[in-house]
Amino acid sequence: MSSFASAWNPQGEPAQARRAAMLERIAQLRALEERAAATSARSKPVFDKRGQLLPRERVALLLDAGTPYLPLCSLAGYLQDTREAAQSVPGGGIVAGIGFVGGVRCMIVASDSGIEAGAIQAMGLDKILRVQEIALQNKLPFIHLVESAGANLMRYRVEGFIHGGALFRNLARLSAAGIPVITVQHGSGTAGGAYMPGLSDIVIMVRGRSRAFLAGPPLLKAATGEIATEEELGGAEMHTAVSGLGEYLAEDDRHALGIARDVVSRLALRSAPLPASPRRGEEQALPPPPGEGWGGGAPASEELLTLMPTSLREPLDMREIIARLADDADLLEFKALYGAATVCAQARIAGHAVGFITNNGPIDVAGANKATHFIQMMCQLGHPIIYLQNTTGYIVGKHSEQDGMIKHGSKMIQAVTSANVPQITIQCGASFGAGNYGMCGRAYAPRFLFSWPSAKTAVMGGEQAAQTMQIVTEAALARKGIQPDPVQSKAQFDQIVAMFEAQADAFYTSGLLLDDGVIDPRDTRAVLAFCLDTIREGEQRQLRPVQFGVARM
Repeated sequence: MSSFASAWNPQGEPAQARRAAMLERIAQLRALEERAAATSARSKPVFDKRGQLLPRERVALLLDAGTPYLPLCSLAGYLQDTREAAQSVPGGGIVAGIGFVGGVRCMIVASDSGIEAGAIQAMGLDKILRVQEIALQNKLPFIHLVESAGANLMRYRVEGFIHGGALFRNLARLSAAGIPVITVQHGSGTAGGAYMPGLSDIVIMVRGRSRAFLAGPPLLKAATGEIATEEELGGAEMHTAVSGLGEYLAEDDRHALGIARDVVSRLALRSAPLPASPRRGEEQALPPPPGEGWGGGAPASEELLTLMPTSLREPLDMREIIARLADDADLLEFKALYGAATVCAQARIAGHAVGFITNNGPIDVAGANKATHFIQMMCQLGHPIIYLQNTTGYIVGKHSEQDGMIKHGSKMIQAVTSANVPQITIQCGASFGAGNYGMCGRAYAPRFLFSWPSAKTAVMGGEQAAQTMQIVTEAALARKGIQPDPVQSKAQFDQIVAMFEAQADAFYTSGLLLDDGVIDPRDTRAVLAFCLDTIREGEQRQLRPVQFGVARM
């Protein structure tokens, strides 16, 4: 045992100030998630009149009671539909997460048909593509609860139509990989949306509500002059009795979800119990309502709120964070005295052996070499790597350039790129410059990536960017013999800082799907344990791939 001796006083004044700032950010996060749920819930009278359940009610009913559920990408699209923060509804019109259905760990995706009738939003499409990728990597059965008006023709973009084909390609890839694709058609699926059930292995339809057709009555009449009812073209009874598109006919949403649970329970993919492991006295996290965060509660988890400073100029020993995530605060630090600003340590999370890489400052030559060595060692051992990002990037300056910072930093990036073990990234604080790359940012395809509300992502800090532009501008003016205007220089400086700060914000970057969700720091250990369980279970799950997937007959 190498139990870490914390030097942090979580009750001190600086700690309490950091805690208050973090809690304020968490409250903002929960308010944004609630905004999406509340916006959808405004349609409840309409759903009640039709005898339907709201999308989040469908997800809740599908899931096994009392089991963990990990929501994904809950801020998708935030600030992308409008620059007015108060008007932006996050979520991308999609509810998505990993949970248990009939004892099987599954990826669950539901059209949020309470918002714009479930019309596919730009970031909603990207969100579906991301969770399809997660399902494929981790061998998760893909359950799609469909009720969508399809593409919003008033916001038509040709690139959305072209990229949308990847959604259907991924359904075919999942099926061909031996990963079951199950669709519950709660409502309409028109044009491209009709290929969602068409590319599924099992389709469940609801009498009087399900619709699936390539052209609805208005388009059919406009294109051919033919007049037909929705039921004749694509109703549930027609598809289950005549076309064969549907396998099961349900009487209502509840019945359909019950059939789905029965189908999943018969997949012979039930999640095997994993070995018991020490949890430092924590209780297993309870499942939150769909779309909300995990429950916390352990004192060590509470202390995570007190650690991350609001200013990037304030120091933080990231080993304090590792110790509050690891089983029994037990960690074995690798090359502790060499490249000390880069921290590498072996530990366990819920019994899973992992390697941690994090930063107590910029990554220097020694730190890059240490991280490269450590990544290769973790690959040799077969241990997943967890990156806790908190760096302003690779160090710059005459001495570091002469010492070969570029080539040594590149070796670290090569190691991250080529690592053959699962990698999980948590963006805790700064994620600037090539440090984002070397610490397995989004472009390096970590298996999962989550952000704390305190995270900031940018090519550099706002003040550094503004100072750089100020130096360049003043040099250009000097060459022309012009004296810079102090007022204009100050205005440009402030404008650049504001632009960088706005785009670096964790909520904004999460809206762009540059992570898989923003999480409460207290939930980090539970989220990591859930993801590690998911990865291990996927590695153990035996599938039966087929060449072309299951074709509809």
